[in-house]
Amino acid sequence: MIKKMALAATLLMSTATYADSLDSLGNLDQGDFRTLMENIAAVSHYRGITPAEPLGTLGFDIGIALSATEIDNDLFELASSGSYDLSRFLLPRLHAHKGLPFGIDVGAFIGGVPSTDFNLLGAEVRYAIVSGNVALPAIAIRGGYTVLQGSDEIDLSSTSLDISISKGLTLITPYAGAGLVRTTGSAKNVSELDEETSSLKKFFVGVNLNLGANLTLEADRTGDYTTFSIKTGLRF
Repeated sequence: MIKKMALAATLLMSTATYADSLDSLGNLDQGDFRTLMENIAAVSHYRGITPAEPLGTLGFDIGIALSATEIDNDLFELASSGSYDLSRFLLPRLHAHKGLPFGIDVGAFIGGVPSTDFNLLGAEVRYAIVSGNVALPAIAIRGGYTVLQGSDEIDLSSTSLDISISKGLTLITPYAGAGLVRTTGSAKNVSELDEETSSLKKFFVGVNLNLGANLTLEADRTGDYTTFSIKTGLRF
């Protein structure tokens, strides 16, 4: 299964290479460009898609995820000479998380948006303030970072900080959280557009089901944009 996931990650990256690009950023004013960067941030920022409880020193979580984020179709068409005909961007990716001592987990992902020339790399560090038990929920804080690669038109990176809570109920673990996504984006070839830095509030809820194979469903609202995510794989 791990070999299949590695192959899937390679396919994700290659798929994203042959796609549309934002080749008409000069059509945007500064306000439009800021909105565009915020929309791309909502698509691309780090999503762990996992409950708050730590994995433990021997634990790991590896899986394939797919997120669907709504986009401002008119704005993307304006920025790309009308080459976008979508209401949502899909972001498939390969995730891996590893438990460490003292309630610390680390994670990373690799993926790409097939309808664009966006390739994405991300990483996280998470610390369980409360590990959780039969009586108490788990509470964790997470810092994440994502960088966009592959685009000839924009540079973009995002840092995020969130807090989450989860409570295991036999094979089902519901969770929820809130945080902030801070993004910096710039146009590479349009000198009239200044670099934009924005901070977006994020709220999310999800549920993890471990029935041998692991399945996680999550919904989040980042800024003005809603995303639905699903992840499947192995979690021990």
